[in-house]
Amino acid sequence: MNGRFLRGGLDPASLLVAAIILGVGIAVPLLNLYTPIGHPLHVPNYIVPLVGKYLTFGLLALSVGLIWGFAGILSLGHGAFFALGGYAMGMYLMRQIGSRGVYGNPVLPDFMVFLNWKELPATWYFFDMFWYAALMVVLVPGVLAFTFGWFAFRSRVTGVYFSIITQAMTYALLLALFRNNLGFGGNNGLTDFKDILGFNIQAGSTRGVLFAASAIALALGFIVSRAIVASKFGKVLVAIRDAESRVRFLGYRVENYKLVVFVFSAVMAGIAGALYVPQVGIINPSKFEPANSIEAAIWVAVGGRGTLVGPIVGGILVNFIKSWFTTGVFAPYWLFVLGGLFIGVTLLLPKGIVGTLAGLRLRDRGAKPSVAKTTTSSPQAAE
Repeated sequence: MNGRFLRGGLDPASLLVAAIILGVGIAVPLLNLYTPIGHPLHVPNYIVPLVGKYLTFGLLALSVGLIWGFAGILSLGHGAFFALGGYAMGMYLMRQIGSRGVYGNPVLPDFMVFLNWKELPATWYFFDMFWYAALMVVLVPGVLAFTFGWFAFRSRVTGVYFSIITQAMTYALLLALFRNNLGFGGNNGLTDFKDILGFNIQAGSTRGVLFAASAIALALGFIVSRAIVASKFGKVLVAIRDAESRVRFLGYRVENYKLVVFVFSAVMAGIAGALYVPQVGIINPSKFEPANSIEAAIWVAVGGRGTLVGPIVGGILVNFIKSWFTTGVFAPYWLFVLGGLFIGVTLLLPKGIVGTLAGLRLRDRGAKPSVAKTTTSSPQAAE
């Protein structure tokens, strides 16, 4: 990754977005830790992990928005990459419990002792080391995405068919993780975490650091995604989205472009899952449910497909509404609200919130969107 590539993501608008995210990442923990309770600016303890969770959802939405909005790849299985990253971090956190568990076994997690396991499975080796867990957070979703994408893109599976097989992938993982004999906690998953890197996971300072880490990851993900979109590679992706057969005719290896951005997107989702788990305190197979991946696509649609800010806004906004809606008597009706929100946005704001606002801004300025000229020497073609 050279300096020229990164400069594509360092334009003033992108830097402003990153600065806002980082500002929130610094301000919220500081206001929580260093302002007295009752002060108008004090942030309550429960807000820190709650908004931190929203930031991880924003990163997940960004990962979906990058491939859907700029490469035309609608993945309805990105919840699987998110959950795999979460499980990798959860396994590290479980190994940190040691003899402080219910059964006091210094090596085996409580659920393994309960199920009468005699020794630690090989899949759990080295997860007592943070660097190894961090490597698995990136490697496991990345390898799965590479393997899956390699076969799918070379078979020229596109459109709704690709969306269906990504759903099948995440559902297969859901069924596998529900089994107790695989050694991942079965239906109950992984929970009761104590420490991370030797620090009490429930301490206010630790929560603040995790919140800041989520903000930093989201800002970096945005900057790198912006650099990808602004590069020649990104322009080829947009051309593939708009006219794949034409790009293929011009001699580009379309499957390679798709594979690279798909793997990068999966890694972002895995990092989001790894940051989600210590803040929420649990990871279980329910995160593999296809409905979670569909919901992530709705976040992108609400925020604005074809933008990078839009998915972040959609991910945070929809989850804020969900938290507000599901804490009262209206909780059973949330799915109806979510469906209505998606239908309403599709009919009234087809470009999403951010895309619509950007269009209004251009109209107010009297600007006309430029149309790329189609040539036979470049795939940077419009529809």
